[in-house]
Amino acid sequence: MGFSGFPDEAFVFYEGLEADNSKTYWTRNKRVYEDMVKAPMAALGEELEAEFGRVHLFRPNRDVRFSKDKSPYKTHQGAYVPTGEAIGYYVQLDAAGLHVGAGLYSAQGGQLARYRQAVDEEISGVPLERIVAEARAAGYTVEGDRLKTRPRGVPDDHPRLDLLRHRSLHAGRRLEPEVWVHTPEVLDRVRVVWRDLTPLVEWLTVHLPTD
Repeated sequence: MGFSGFPDEAFVFYEGLEADNSKTYWTRNKRVYEDMVKAPMAALGEELEAEFGRVHLFRPNRDVRFSKDKSPYKTHQGAYVPTGEAIGYYVQLDAAGLHVGAGLYSAQGGQLARYRQAVDEEISGVPLERIVAEARAAGYTVEGDRLKTRPRGVPDDHPRLDLLRHRSLHAGRRLEPEVWVHTPEVLDRVRVVWRDLTPLVEWLTVHLPTD
């Protein structure tokens, strides 16, 4: 059965979970999650797979071992297509709508050093600078974890200092829950964002190979 959109119940489910993040709420509404959130997200992933690769769904449970926040469940459903270590395409559903993006979400091991080296070198850094500028010009928010200062050894006047500060780098767009979100049009909107951000994903995948 193909993807037909996300029902109202999916957003209402997360509104309720934000108000009552408890096992009691989850158990009482588990069927809503399975049928109205997880199943449509899986169907969306199946539609996108032929072009972008296999879409994986994140587990709904939070890892609270090292967190002060002991809330047991995530207040969103995420799905992603990995193209490298912590690199790939991402889509998320929550009470506020959809977020669609792509990029490097957390540099692993030697990735950060390779990222900075690639940004520093003109032959690879200038194309990334252009990719990021084009994403911003197209209306995408470019963000990520960043140093407040500059990496050690990088001069103040480096032409790509802003990019060198990044420890993760991703771009995306928030899509508010309007009528189209209940229709197959979601598929087209996600596909457009992922296609627009493919140059960023490809640059990261080439220059930040897995350890």
